[in-house]
Amino acid sequence: MTIDRFVLGLAGTMILLSLILYLVHSPYWLLLTAFVGINLLQSAFTGFCPSAKLLKILGVKPGKAFE
Repeated sequence: MTIDRFVLGLAGTMILLSLILYLVHSPYWLLLTAFVGINLLQSAFTGFCPSAKLLKILGVKPGKAFE
């Protein structure tokens, strides 16, 4: 698995998890959804993704987007 796929999978998982927690516990969990969305948006414009940097340090193979 490459960094690109891992980051997209992580973002999707966090969004779905926050939506489930919103339905079960509290509407404040939507703040996590907003945080993930903002992070994806800034990553699209700047090319900087904190989770991609961490995965690169951990030795995950880079893909085309996060080289």
